[in-house]
Amino acid sequence: SQAAKMKLKHNINPVLLQLINFIILVYTLVTYIPWYILSGSKQAIEKAKHVKARPVNNKAGGAYRSVNSLHCLASVLYPGCDTLDKVFKYAKTKFKDKKLLGTREILKEEDEIQPSGKVFKKVILGKYTWLSYEDVYIKAVNFGNGLAVLGQQPKTNIAIFCETRAEWMIAAQACFMCNYQLVTLYATLGGPAIVHGLNETEVTTIITSKELMQTKLKEIVSQVPLLRHIITVDGKPTMWSEFPKGVIVHTMASVQAMGAKADAGNKQPCKPVPSDIAVIMYTSGSTGIPKGVMISHCNIIAGITGMAERIPNLGEKDIYIGYLPLAHVLELSAELVCLSHGCRIGYSSPQTLADQSSKIKKGSKGDVTTLKPTLMAAVPEIMDRIYKNVMNKVNEMTSFQRNLFILAYNYKMEQISKGYTTPLCDSLIFRKVRMLLGGKIRILLCGGAPLSAATQRFMNICFCCPVGQGYGLTESAGAGTITEVWDYTTGRVGAPLVCCEIKLLNWEEGGYYNTDKPYPRGEILIGGQNVTAGYYKNEARTKKDFSVDENGQRWLHTGDIGEFHHDGCLKIIDRKKDLVKLQAGEYVSLGKVEAALKNLPLVDNICAYASSFHSYVIGFVVPNQKELAELARKKGFKGTWEEICNSPEMEKEVLKVLAEAAMAANLEKFEIPVKIRLSPDPWTPETGLVTDAFKLKRKELTAYYQMDIDRMYGKNVK
Repeated sequence: SQAAKMKLKHNINPVLLQLINFIILVYTLVTYIPWYILSGSKQAIEKAKHVKARPVNNKAGGAYRSVNSLHCLASVLYPGCDTLDKVFKYAKTKFKDKKLLGTREILKEEDEIQPSGKVFKKVILGKYTWLSYEDVYIKAVNFGNGLAVLGQQPKTNIAIFCETRAEWMIAAQACFMCNYQLVTLYATLGGPAIVHGLNETEVTTIITSKELMQTKLKEIVSQVPLLRHIITVDGKPTMWSEFPKGVIVHTMASVQAMGAKADAGNKQPCKPVPSDIAVIMYTSGSTGIPKGVMISHCNIIAGITGMAERIPNLGEKDIYIGYLPLAHVLELSAELVCLSHGCRIGYSSPQTLADQSSKIKKGSKGDVTTLKPTLMAAVPEIMDRIYKNVMNKVNEMTSFQRNLFILAYNYKMEQISKGYTTPLCDSLIFRKVRMLLGGKIRILLCGGAPLSAATQRFMNICFCCPVGQGYGLTESAGAGTITEVWDYTTGRVGAPLVCCEIKLLNWEEGGYYNTDKPYPRGEILIGGQNVTAGYYKNEARTKKDFSVDENGQRWLHTGDIGEFHHDGCLKIIDRKKDLVKLQAGEYVSLGKVEAALKNLPLVDNICAYASSFHSYVIGFVVPNQKELAELARKKGFKGTWEEICNSPEMEKEVLKVLAEAAMAANLEKFEIPVKIRLSPDPWTPETGLVTDAFKLKRKELTAYYQMDIDRMYGKNVK
């Protein structure tokens, strides 16, 4: 079974193991009845077995809908609240003095010199200070009015290029109220991509931070001729001499002061209607230059309505930790879900998230420890990192501790697969691991890329909470599917949300048909109010990726291949762009190869590559420094990190490990990489080789490793 494959290996004496298993059996039998009566788990087990979505008709390729919205798709969160300004006004009235946005104060900043000579900035942070719903509302109103004083007109574009923080959300709410179209750009985008986004949308005003102004905007501001105003959210920046004429720098506070003084009674505010564009979101794009997705007020509201329905008991007791880029649809949607339900949002960053994070001074507390969130969103890359860190710590334990952890882990895995909980293991064994995320997490939401079954099961076991795996795209306002909290199966993304329907379209080239047995398969099409208007100033691409059916329903062609299971849950099985035909005619799914090898302790990241002119697969691997150094030591290889990575001998050793894992994962012989290149440098969004959600940028990786590709395919390299 799948659970048996994911179990951890121990080295316990067989006789002792028999005795331990007997004790576990007795414990399970004795505690089962009181647990069954007291925990209410009977309902959870029943719910997990329920059919979650059904086709609306009996035709092949018919759309699947959630059983909760079979007759009518949901599109509005609260009656009459059909635009985002109305949603916030409703929440402000309902939760007036409740805390909404929290930020930690910086008590001390210091430079720490590393043994390598590099200087790292370390911070000591204080408590969270909070703004109430009312505070945020007033700040947003004033900011919106201040922007009008600066000449911002309704239905015109304004850009935000800023890290995730309270001011980002305040600025966004101001734009939603005044019907300004918010252009969002990732803080980690490269210069040419930022220039492209700013010039394509013809913005005259950009909202940013002091740091991003100095590090990113300074170099490119001369290439954005229409730019007139730069607003910094965190105080007065130090000016630079080569600043272009005609560009004025303001602080957010000064713009809010202008807005507070302005007489709003003079003019009738132009309120948005549901079809008005709220956000033009530039995707970090795993291919080519970023595209701006036009997301309307009704798209976002439909999307967050669908998402909120999958989070049980969402409300004022919940605390959400915001640290992913707000320019990403997953984070923006999650925060808007929280804002509309009375939850608190505490801000963080990947560098200050945990006690061990890179910017936190040793001995001081990371954000999760201080905030103790109940809800958290993560991309698989972050979950994979946590999984590897914990597993490395387990390997460093004494033999007794390690075997105890492994027994508890395997026992809990069995119980979870039957739908049971393990309160004793949770409090005795996994409490310490759970504290890594603050100890109070009740739901982990995961999206942005596929999560491996092993990592998902690890999070279920060690963090003692469900992992809601979701599937959605910027083009569908982030909404598509999310697993239900009592569904503990792995590798699936759940049933369609109540706001949308999903159908599968035949893809003949890949051999996927919606008449396939036992599961219908095909390209995933998402339909519903959450499906966006398309790409900004790019009609050709919009026509390619979107269609409208005879009933006027708008459909997004995702390019992903899925299959529907009998209970109406979707599983992503392939991607059109990832399918390569080898010289001999076999099709290789690059994503499938990567998923099989990515979770090895030796692999931090991997990109498989194949060409139709050759008969085998090759790969680029970012090895785990600790694991590879240990492997080199065992093989008697001495050298620097670069020398180890560049060594043909070490490449062969790593290939052996990959081949073993590939066989264990049942990959076909032609799918197993035959040659690899070990990369001494990690792939980060800053390098431009992965997106902000850490998805591989295949085109950029191919260009970066072109000489290695030529070498691995035996071409003459000069």
